[in-house]
Amino acid sequence: MKTLTRRHFMAFAAGGTVALAAGQAMAHDNGVKTFPAGSRGRDPGPHDPIREAESPDIVNPPVTDSGTLPNLRFSFSDAHVRKGSGGWTRQVTQRELGVSTTIAGVDMRLNAGGIRELHWHKEGEWAYMTYGNARITAFDASGGWFVDDIAAGDLWYFPPGIPHSIQGLGPDGCEFLLAFDDGNFDEDSTFLLSDWFRHIPPEILAKNFRVPVSSFSHLPSPDDEYIFAGNVPGSLESDSIKGGVKSKIRFTHKMLAQDPVRAPGGTVRITDSSNFPVSKTIAAALVEIEPGGLRELHWHPNNDEWQYYLEGEGRMGGLCIIRSGKDF
Repeated sequence: MKTLTRRHFMAFAAGGTVALAAGQAMAHDNGVKTFPAGSRGRDPGPHDPIREAESPDIVNPPVTDSGTLPNLRFSFSDAHVRKGSGGWTRQVTQRELGVSTTIAGVDMRLNAGGIRELHWHKEGEWAYMTYGNARITAFDASGGWFVDDIAAGDLWYFPPGIPHSIQGLGPDGCEFLLAFDDGNFDEDSTFLLSDWFRHIPPEILAKNFRVPVSSFSHLPSPDDEYIFAGNVPGSLESDSIKGGVKSKIRFTHKMLAQDPVRAPGGTVRITDSSNFPVSKTIAAALVEIEPGGLRELHWHPNNDEWQYYLEGEGRMGGLCIIRSGKDF
């Protein structure tokens, strides 16, 4: 595995406790063969060296680890990938990471021109662009429209019930991380425009949009339109809605444009409702820790913390109130 020079991750807060591990391990000498503290000895039976190399602190836990703290980590690489003609998506929810009851995460890739269909849901949606360029479109509760182009390092947030779509731009589309303020969120159960149309008689659609009934004679399946291929759009100005009312709400934010808080061990940028007013249910910190640096021992009495590692390697530890601690 390639070792990078720093740990770089996102931390989200939505509504638990995170702390570094502390505990006690005891050994006693009763005349039988023992191994030094912190060493598990040989493993002559079946095992997976590749996976063990990815989790050295699970295989050989520090002597401070103890108890039965629940699993606090899950890799997107172990998540099912749903593929479409315009990209793919995978999710980590409470179903994959049982302790994550208040936040679910989705990793989505859109090819250049690829479209995540217009949809909405009852959960708030927060996003961080990890790669490339995209165009997002939304309508607020008053019918005002919003269209914006975003790049790596930018954020968006859509409150519950706001219809929105995302499209990958040139030269190579985009990839982004989504965070939802409900651990039981399911990316496969969002309300799609194509699904709505499939459940309305064509003559009603025709009357509503004042077009011939034949315009709705071949409606696409929601399974085909979830993430589908499209053409790279023109300029942002060309996608503005003529005659419509532009939303007064700003649904995007340039996180990397914030001045970071600098410390001897790294930097941090914090985005919450004070500098991104529309984001009412999720706040985020972009943390960069230098080699050997430490995010100070801390905990959150009123909020959970959900982390996503953008690059590098690090050790994360947690302690709960029943004297259980574990390093990951």
